[in-house]
Amino acid sequence: MARSLFQALTRLQGAWKPLSFINTNFTRIPLNQLVEEETLPDYVATTVWLARDLKGRQHVALKLFIHSRSMGSQLDDEINMYKRMEGASKRHPGRDAVRTLLDTFDLDGPAGEHRCLVHTPLWDSVLTFLYRNPVRRLPEPVLAGILQRVFLALDFLHTECKIVHADIKADNIMFGIEDDSVFSHFEQEELRDPCPRKEVDGRTIYTSRQLRMPKRWGAPVLCDFGSAMPGDRENWDKIQPDIYRAPEVILEAPWTYSADMWNVGCMIWDIFEGGHLFTGKDPELKTYKSRAHLAEMVALLGPPPATLLARGKLSDKFFSQDGKSHPSIHDAFNVLYAAYHGELCTDISLPDRTTLEERETTLAGQDKASFLRLVRKLLAWEPAERGTPNELMDDEWILKHTRE
Repeated sequence: MARSLFQALTRLQGAWKPLSFINTNFTRIPLNQLVEEETLPDYVATTVWLARDLKGRQHVALKLFIHSRSMGSQLDDEINMYKRMEGASKRHPGRDAVRTLLDTFDLDGPAGEHRCLVHTPLWDSVLTFLYRNPVRRLPEPVLAGILQRVFLALDFLHTECKIVHADIKADNIMFGIEDDSVFSHFEQEELRDPCPRKEVDGRTIYTSRQLRMPKRWGAPVLCDFGSAMPGDRENWDKIQPDIYRAPEVILEAPWTYSADMWNVGCMIWDIFEGGHLFTGKDPELKTYKSRAHLAEMVALLGPPPATLLARGKLSDKFFSQDGKSHPSIHDAFNVLYAAYHGELCTDISLPDRTTLEERETTLAGQDKASFLRLVRKLLAWEPAERGTPNELMDDEWILKHTRE
């Protein structure tokens, strides 16, 4: 409220004057040296720039799409998600927990047209913040605070906007900034010591410059709606990062908002336990495969319920219908599944049976028990049995660590 009032008052002072970045004393990068996104051969997404809104007297982040034409309707789909958010309730507290759109425009360039989205600038992502910690895991109060904000954001998206985010991961959750001097410092550093760059085929490629540590952080914000989908329709599309993909999505059963909750449950493991809960790495093909992912789920959570399998278009590809398991499955698991009609029937051996208690190695006693109760509310085979964002905002483990 106070920040918004301050910004409104500063706009009455007249427009900012443009800055001239004319310092030519920068490092020239050799043409054969790959820079940042050039090292990613399939990278066709976006770059983000800090900019100055001269009339509004504020800094903004410009998300510029590199190859707009090749993305087809996906660009308009993302804009439509932001329109849904804009038209939703202004009173829901979760509105401040998502990154909304300030403006959008198209920019002509030598290689064609580029879509540009204008956002409020933010600081580090949770992933970048995680790597600032030598142990590569978040402290419990930080994790609890992030989860509370993510659930607040998802409650707004699911109930008010009818949106499934579909891409919840640590680099799509960013910390806000309550210290505008960070941006002024960024400008002055670029004026004093311009970032290294090179010119290729008439295009200038710059290295990134990091924002300094802010004196005051803002709350975490859920970002990036490029993969978001309408939730008020029947959905069958393939969504989510491979290792975070919900079982109903893999099996091509109809999915809805609860797919986001499974996604959060898997992400927790990465940022708190220091490793993936599921990898989906096929032992034979040495790459991600759905059959390997499902095998890991079965080893950790037991067999899927028949109700889920009955809805999946691909259930027969992975699970038997008559209770007979494939000969390649470990004999020990044949006994385990004798009472079920959901044996894996793919040509792959099951991983060794394990439990969440065995996998969780950082907590003990009641704290461990309440943490795993939270995780189990997210990682239920049956989507309808997962907790909702509104329920989990007040989960006992989260409340304990946000009140300490």
